[in-house]
Amino acid sequence: MKINVIGVPLYFGCDREGVDLSPNILREHGLIELLEKNHEEVYDLGNIYVESTHETSKFSHHKSMKYLSPIVNVNKNLAHSVYTSLTSGSFPLVIGGDHALGLGSLSGCSKAFGEDLAVIWIDAHGDINTHTSSPSGNVHGMPLASAMGEGPSSLTDLYFKGQKVKPQNVYIVGARDLDEGELKLIEDLNLSVWTTSDVKEKGCENIINSILKDIASKGINNVHLSYDIDSLDASLVPGTGTPVANGLSMDEVKYLLKYLLSSGLIKSMDFVELNTKIDKDDSTLKVALELLDFISYNLK
Repeated sequence: MKINVIGVPLYFGCDREGVDLSPNILREHGLIELLEKNHEEVYDLGNIYVESTHETSKFSHHKSMKYLSPIVNVNKNLAHSVYTSLTSGSFPLVIGGDHALGLGSLSGCSKAFGEDLAVIWIDAHGDINTHTSSPSGNVHGMPLASAMGEGPSSLTDLYFKGQKVKPQNVYIVGARDLDEGELKLIEDLNLSVWTTSDVKEKGCENIINSILKDIASKGINNVHLSYDIDSLDASLVPGTGTPVANGLSMDEVKYLLKYLLSSGLIKSMDFVELNTKIDKDDSTLKVALELLDFISYNLK
């Protein structure tokens, strides 16, 4: 497998500096070498350019969404990088940065695969707010909604006009911190969502089997996997911007990742929201490197 590593040093979506440093920090701690242990062709495509924007101008481009213009520009460039990676037969591994980049990844996948696309979103949050429902105005809480066509055209029509993924092909796993607007959207769109409680009660195997069976029943061959490190319990990942208690264990996350990656359906992946600036004794960095090593080994 040819892997293209794409760094996205973006913090504008979460409005908290530090997460933007992670692509380079992970490289400095052996990210490329971890991948090269299991894959003959690993290409580091560097970082997507992120323009410098002062904090005082965060609402310059929209009254309720922070840093909208630079986020759109980053995602547009990321979308094209993901698209060109896929069309060249490579696996784009997108390293964040905050989860606002998920819109760019999905947009690139959508252009490459059209309607033959599903997304599995492993996250403590749904990331399905819009500009009208978001309590914070942080765009990292909006990428999945935008990809489904919910929200302003500046986001929903990113890279190309129209919906990037059908709501019935969206699978959210590990959510446990959902806003009121997100809960309404889940109901309105009849989204497939498994909370952390569901994972613990039903078991990882049952949930994975349910997802893969549903994907197979629709004849879908291509899945984008978007992984947020805050899906883990807050005690394991102090170095993330929005840690949430009562999260997944390392064993649960590894089980989910192993069986998804070994399915052969995963064609691209995000790894986001590591913030070493607020980490404690490098504990979250160590978790991230352990998971990336595990991902590399199980990626088929």
